[in-house]
Amino acid sequence: MNTISSSDIDRRRDALERTLGSWVPRSLAAAFDVAVARHPDRPYVVTDAGTLTYAQVAERSRRLATGLIELGVRKGDRVAMLMDNRLDYPIVKFAIARVGAVAVALNYLYRGDEIVTRLQQSGARVLISIDSSAATDFLAVFDERFGRWESGVNSDDVPTLRQIVLAESGWRSGALTVPGLSRELDDQLVDEATQAVLADDVADIVFTSGTTGHALGAELTHDMLLRSAYGSAYHRAFDDGWRIGFALPLYHVFGYVEGMLAAVFAGGAIVPQRVFNPRTTLELIQQHGINEVLFVPTMTVAVVDQAVKDDYDLSSLQSVFSAAAPAPVWLWNRVMTDLNPQMIFTGYGQTEVSAATALTLPGDSIELVSSVVGTPKLGGLAAVGTGIPNGRLAEYRTIDPFDGHVLPQGESGELVVRGPQVTREYIGESAQAAAAIDEDGWLRTGDLGWVDDDGYLHLSGRSKELFKVGGELVAPLEVEQVLTAYDGVNQAYVAGIPDERYGEIGWAWVVAAEDAVLDERALLAHARTHLAPFKVPRGMTVVMVEELPMTTTGKVQKYQLVQWIVEGRPA
Repeated sequence: MNTISSSDIDRRRDALERTLGSWVPRSLAAAFDVAVARHPDRPYVVTDAGTLTYAQVAERSRRLATGLIELGVRKGDRVAMLMDNRLDYPIVKFAIARVGAVAVALNYLYRGDEIVTRLQQSGARVLISIDSSAATDFLAVFDERFGRWESGVNSDDVPTLRQIVLAESGWRSGALTVPGLSRELDDQLVDEATQAVLADDVADIVFTSGTTGHALGAELTHDMLLRSAYGSAYHRAFDDGWRIGFALPLYHVFGYVEGMLAAVFAGGAIVPQRVFNPRTTLELIQQHGINEVLFVPTMTVAVVDQAVKDDYDLSSLQSVFSAAAPAPVWLWNRVMTDLNPQMIFTGYGQTEVSAATALTLPGDSIELVSSVVGTPKLGGLAAVGTGIPNGRLAEYRTIDPFDGHVLPQGESGELVVRGPQVTREYIGESAQAAAAIDEDGWLRTGDLGWVDDDGYLHLSGRSKELFKVGGELVAPLEVEQVLTAYDGVNQAYVAGIPDERYGEIGWAWVVAAEDAVLDERALLAHARTHLAPFKVPRGMTVVMVEELPMTTTGKVQKYQLVQWIVEGRPA
């Protein structure tokens, strides 16, 4: 195998440390400006719509920041983003950071109700949006829910919302737009706003489904995000000018932190795709000299399958990082054979911990990478003074999932984590935060597993019912509520079942109301109108209530329902 040498890893990490010098807590915008000063003319974001250098992103973000301030956005205000992986995504992100506002990145696969709910939860003052996605016509949603929104929003549904700004001109007459807000630049105004932003201020609110299945907004500070990003660059041994390609959405911490922010510390560039296509991925590696790709396993499968169908120049590719779901030995073997990288990584983390807190190490064997989810992330200078041992950015242990007492090293239980990347609060959810985060900063992950004697994390399951479809987290309760709202449905139960391509897919077991005859296709069509595509069950079984496996207390045993499907039983 074409593996990287330990001396080359050391050289790259030493170069990152020399460039950084020491860890100085900064805001996102201030950290980006340091990189701009070092290499203003290097490309930072490369898409099919064009290329922007560090200096261009900085200048355009300052112009937009001027417009946001003049619009009335102030430090601490929430600015929601409903945007795909566009060329100007980093511009909008850094503009919000410069003002000291809090970015609230939303999933662009959301339907109307989901968008309104997240805006309510976050208390968003401004929404910056594209016109539509493959799932939703956003302008139609705005028309229906916010009336004459082009001249300002006054809504009982989202009382905090004042303005909707469109990412491009020409989509709607009279609407505010990012280009329109970016016409003027007031350096003094922007500098004063940026200098007032502290490293420990909240930079982002990112929504996740917590262990209760209720969508939670985790608060992530500027310093949390930057330490995580630098640690990833250090741990994964970025070389100078490192280029990262991905189709992972930038509203996810995976693409945002592991790609967009981590690249900054190596003076590198990101090559984001709006829509995943394995052929396009390979062509972009060849065209732009991409050094690392970020995948979930479903993407990895598609790319290695495509790689053998044509002749691609992948000589620039040095690293493949595939995470968010398990990848078997055979897949990693295909990666090494068909893509020929020097390094492979898998990792573990969640929204609340600012992306990855654990990663495998360069040079780890395929067998190890397939059986663990990593060891706590190395931090280099970002780990200094954090109180976390051994130069790491996170510390893991296990607790009894029922009474919370700490278990001995190596014993299976619920994984808990602490470190400088870990959130301290969920918005409007003080009770949830108190239940999930103890007084010493240990966060309950909701995952079951253990830490072995070498410090590697092993997963054995989830303590709750959440499941992941291609890396996207699904809360069964939300899906069940949509299904039971359909006329003729008495009860609905949703769980994840194993799937080779997606890791897991949703399956629904539905009990019809008395005398009702359910049309399964119509019911799934109903679900598609109310849920993001990854949340819609891929299959459905209509059952009699008497067939449901119950506990003695009357609770449905979902694991038995899953076993029916796995074993091919008809019910």
